[in-house]
Amino acid sequence: MDYIEVSITNFTGFDPEIVIAQMADLGFESFTETESGIQGYISEDMYNETAINEYLQNICKDHGLLSDIQKIEAQNWNEIWESEYEPVIIAGKCRVRAPFHLPLAGMEYEIVIEPRMSFGTAHHETTSLMIELLLSEQLNGKRVLDMGCGTGVLAILAHKMKAAQVVAIDNDEWAYSNALDNMEKNDAMAVKVIKGEREDIPMPEYDLIIANINRNVLLNDIPVYAGFLKNQGALLLSGFYLQDLEQISVAAKRAGLTYNNHRSENNWVGAKFIK
Repeated sequence: MDYIEVSITNFTGFDPEIVIAQMADLGFESFTETESGIQGYISEDMYNETAINEYLQNICKDHGLLSDIQKIEAQNWNEIWESEYEPVIIAGKCRVRAPFHLPLAGMEYEIVIEPRMSFGTAHHETTSLMIELLLSEQLNGKRVLDMGCGTGVLAILAHKMKAAQVVAIDNDEWAYSNALDNMEKNDAMAVKVIKGEREDIPMPEYDLIIANINRNVLLNDIPVYAGFLKNQGALLLSGFYLQDLEQISVAAKRAGLTYNNHRSENNWVGAKFIK
């Protein structure tokens, strides 16, 4: 079957996850993260040229994005994906790989991720930055919450780092299903995966909360996260740009959190705050 590939680039200050969710509603079956943006794929028989062109025109006009459309002849998609998808090693400790890659000796943590249509393969800077921050934490016996869990990669790492309890929440059906599958692949079925929003965060309080979402959601939800943190608990945030760090820090301070440190890569930021 032939496919249509839509490339969207120039994501400056706008979350690609939003575009992925909207394109999925238009019938796109799969997505690939690239250094410059995302690529979405839809079968030719599902391709509604008028609706998709209208969507692209609006989204590009509103957010300064760039788009390109091309037809892809029928190919062995699994073979191509396997040839192009490379494992990611972070801080020399954590390796994120697909199920078709063999384990690598010497890794402290190895995580198997089948990304499907969810966000979080560690190829994107926000995920790798969050993994770096997480690796610097002592989680043994701690209670951890992963908001906007996507593939579940961060929750899986927290589980492997001996957290006593891990809760992972995402409001997207694809992400929820994908996270459940990935928990099974990593022997992390003890992680509680919830399809929901901030209103569905279970009590009691948490020692560590992770939120790799986007700036607007973070600004809105930081007070909620702060309310679920224990005193001296940590909040790890990503999904925003370096120029947004000051605004994020101000919102965190208003919620009773203190800036601790941050890391950045290609203008993306991962930051830590303490209650």
